[in-house]
Parts: sequence; C-alpha cells; structure tokens
Amino acid sequence: MESGPAIFAGTAFALFGAGLLLWTGVRVGQGAPVAHGVATRRAVAVTTTVGAVCLLLGVWCFARL
Repeated sequence: MESGPAIFAGTAFALFGAGLLLWTGVRVGQGAPVAHGVATRRAVAVTTTVGAVCLLLGVWCFARL
C-alpha cells in the first residue's frame, strides 16, 4: 500500500530534477539568462544544486521500494 505514494513522489522528484538540469544546460549552452535579474553564475549554481537534489530524492524514493 505504501509503494503507490513512493512511486508517485519518486517520479515527480526525478522528472522535475531532470527537467531542471536539462533546462539549465540548454539555457547555458545558448548563452541565454537562466533567471532574470540574477547573476548567471549564481543562477546556474542554484538551479544545478536544486536539480541534483531533486533527482537524488527521486532515486532515494525508488530505492525505498
């Protein structure tokens, strides 16, 4: 019964983390700003960190099954 919420949470975290990392990589590759009004290096550092943490949380949720 507990595997349903774990699968949902793991999928949500993994998709968000992977999407954020992909989006950040594309924006940096194009030379476009990652976040408006924020220094590029700081925005890349924050979005990469948040994306990696979310991706790791997704993997952790799947490992708990």
